[in-house]
Amino acid sequence: MKQLPRLILFIITFLFTKIYMAGAEIPANPQSVPPLMYGCAWYPEQWPESEWESDLANMQAAGMTMVRIGEFAWSSLEPDENIYNLDWMERAIKAAAKHGMVTILGTPTDTPPAWMTTKYPEVLRVTEDGTRLQHGSRRHFSIGSEKYRSFCKKIVEQMAKRFGHNPHVVAWQIGNEYTEDSFDQESRARFHLWLEKKYGNLDELNKNWGTAYWSQTYTKWNQIPMTTGRSNPGLLLEYKRFVTDTWRDFQRDQLKVINHYAESRQLTTTNLGGLGWANRFNRQHIAADLDIISWDEYLGAGWFDKNKNGTGHLDPLRSGATHDLVRGWKQKNFWVMEMPPGFVDWGPVSNALDPGETRAMAWHAVGHGADAIAFWQWRSALNGQEQYHGSIVGPDGTPLPIYEEIAQTGAEFKKAGATLAGTQPVSQVALIHDYESRWAIEFNPFTQRYDQMQLLIDYYRALHQKTQSVDIITPEMDLSRYKLVVAPSLNIISPALAAKLIQYVRAGGYLVLGPRSGMKNEFNALNLERQPGPLSKSTGCCVEQFYALIEDVTISGTWGTGKATIWAERLQQLTKDAEVMLRFDKGSNWLSDAPAAVRRQDGDGTIIYLGAILDNNLMEHVSSIWINEAGLSSSLIPVPPGIKVSRRVGLHHEVFVISNFSKTPELITLPNPMVDVLTGNEVKSFTLPQYGVLILKQNT
Repeated sequence: MKQLPRLILFIITFLFTKIYMAGAEIPANPQSVPPLMYGCAWYPEQWPESEWESDLANMQAAGMTMVRIGEFAWSSLEPDENIYNLDWMERAIKAAAKHGMVTILGTPTDTPPAWMTTKYPEVLRVTEDGTRLQHGSRRHFSIGSEKYRSFCKKIVEQMAKRFGHNPHVVAWQIGNEYTEDSFDQESRARFHLWLEKKYGNLDELNKNWGTAYWSQTYTKWNQIPMTTGRSNPGLLLEYKRFVTDTWRDFQRDQLKVINHYAESRQLTTTNLGGLGWANRFNRQHIAADLDIISWDEYLGAGWFDKNKNGTGHLDPLRSGATHDLVRGWKQKNFWVMEMPPGFVDWGPVSNALDPGETRAMAWHAVGHGADAIAFWQWRSALNGQEQYHGSIVGPDGTPLPIYEEIAQTGAEFKKAGATLAGTQPVSQVALIHDYESRWAIEFNPFTQRYDQMQLLIDYYRALHQKTQSVDIITPEMDLSRYKLVVAPSLNIISPALAAKLIQYVRAGGYLVLGPRSGMKNEFNALNLERQPGPLSKSTGCCVEQFYALIEDVTISGTWGTGKATIWAERLQQLTKDAEVMLRFDKGSNWLSDAPAAVRRQDGDGTIIYLGAILDNNLMEHVSSIWINEAGLSSSLIPVPPGIKVSRRVGLHHEVFVISNFSKTPELITLPNPMVDVLTGNEVKSFTLPQYGVLILKQNT
């Protein structure tokens, strides 16, 4: 009986929309991107055209303003070589527009059709062990195949010519969730040419890679292996850079075609998957060529840890950090192109989120800078590898229980869109996440307990709960906008990067370097200078030796008392003005009474070297000291644990998104009255239930 009201709502909405829209004309003027876009992935090619209208009517009733189509539709767009069928796509775009929805077009280059992989098997990807993939999945193509790239450019050209001026197309998504590299002979040849172009001659490469070790010296370019296993650190780092450049070239091929034929108002993006933190390539470099970056927020990183022991629900801390990481790739707002409506189908236990949790998840993303939320997917596929994946309507096209929550969120997005337009998060503190340093450590972590992502999250937790806004950026970015910059594991520090960091400090910045910083140079070779390498003079200290810890070590000093865990470094003072802030306690074996953290003034700023991973309590206390000394503003809205506050700033106002991820209702008292954006009422104090969300506006 509970399904009856939902079914009646669907029938009424469908009939009303059918009658109302029967005589509607497509607007002549191009549609703009809504300030807060809301939609889903829709696959009209998988369903009879007679059912499109009911799908779109139900989307409209759920407050959706956007559909994404096309990213898996190559066989429907080009059923045979040079035979194109784009008419159905034009009808789908037109039908969506009648229901008030703009379209994001995906280029279908993630799923080559069977006629191609059969006729031209050389386009198929080869795994590192030499296995050539078969047809029937996705990403089974080689990004190094020139033949495949030519097919990609041709289908994208057909689409761009046809839809580059379509008034309802607002953006293009290049491919889908870039992931796999290929080890075919053509890709290997590309790698060797890439190395030759970079180094010029083998003598230079051999010198910087230290190939005299284990008789690795190369006399011909094609002698150099292409591997991801334990190998020469210089080779491994360059291979990661090569993969990044190869994906970037693959993307640029399509961007050139789109930019040639399409109107500039049509934005370009791609949706990066891998739970945000994936590091097969440098995602910031991929984002650099696009108008806006998107990512797909699936909760594997938050639901389940390495041992499959996750709670099965949103981890708002890790989720928030991931949003901030994605925002940092371009230092601007972003889109979430895929979000699960309730559950996935690939978890150890693919449980559903609680009622209200999907709505809270969407608003949480908006608070961290998302200007678009799209769910994957709209309707359950009848077949295919993801037929059990969560959706908003069932295979019969009628709403599932999650539909009402999706519709509530859609109505709220429409109300809040104008207020959120032109706003973005603004932070005074930045965490540095460096792909190359991360790769260098992961090639040889030295201890399986050293989890770089967890370390970053621990720093993020301590800083965010006090400032309520943290940027996560790469070291190449402008640091001058931040009062406090924290680099937990900046393993690779080149002379150029060292000079940039010293300049930041001397100009008045506050820089914190975490353990393992400055061990390597840009070739992934050990620096001749002890850690932190070219920053040792600025910090006034160096690392005498590093140690992987089996048991925690007591640590104490001016900054307090606690434990050093997982990793510790014995520091040596090099200058008298380097203040020792923490020491390892006596009796700690090799670390006994040695400095663990040093602070030094350099120019108008402060530089700190922290040679240990601290327990959470000490980390929170020490981070408070950094925040105070750097002159940062404290939390703008004091809240109890479990309440997450995000702030977006506009020209004349700021918006706070407050969400309750605790298990009980929580009372919150504001420092001053603010306006509830969804009701228009002024509020001073309120009680938020579990998964409750409040969007507040304050004029500035």
